[in-house]
Amino acid sequence: MSRRLRVLVVLLPLLLVACVPAVRIKSDASLNKAQLAREQALAHADHWVLQGRLGVSDGKDGGSGSFSWTQDGDQYEFVLRAPITGKSFRLSGGASGALLEGLKPGPLRGPDAEGLMRKALGWEVPLGDLRAWVLGLRADSGPAELSYGENRLPSLLQQDGWTVDYREWDTGQRPPLPKKVYAERLPYKVRLSIDSWQFQ
Repeated sequence: MSRRLRVLVVLLPLLLVACVPAVRIKSDASLNKAQLAREQALAHADHWVLQGRLGVSDGKDGGSGSFSWTQDGDQYEFVLRAPITGKSFRLSGGASGALLEGLKPGPLRGPDAEGLMRKALGWEVPLGDLRAWVLGLRADSGPAELSYGENRLPSLLQQDGWTVDYREWDTGQRPPLPKKVYAERLPYKVRLSIDSWQFQ
């Protein structure tokens, strides 16, 4: 058997697995009850730090890097480190407004974080809703539709025109927490890969 054929034989099962669509289960009373219990358990989880990687795209341009997100009640600090693209920055604020630092021509202030990111970077990131989605919860901003995976945890969340795909969960946490969160509202895409959670 040629080397190229041997490689193909080894890779073919992996390619087939990668092409298998995620199993999604429509919501029912039992699944919704379990999700409601998760949401109640995490309802007051507003003091945490998560670290991981972020990727953002508008269909043409984008950026990526490592990030840390600190949530302290209504106050937040989001730091992206992306030295290759030159888009490292610190975004902080709360109910009184937002501050974006680290980008030229200088610090920017505005009433909300989403507007500052849109103005400075052209990135459409629904940070208000993402604060809930990153915990695997429905945001308070409007109606939401959920589908579940074989693990009985949310697999797909549709809300505010965004589709949130939960690719992986950390089931060692109690309650379980997302590890990979892909949000999309074409042409915009936001991908979070979470390395660690710390609750305070």
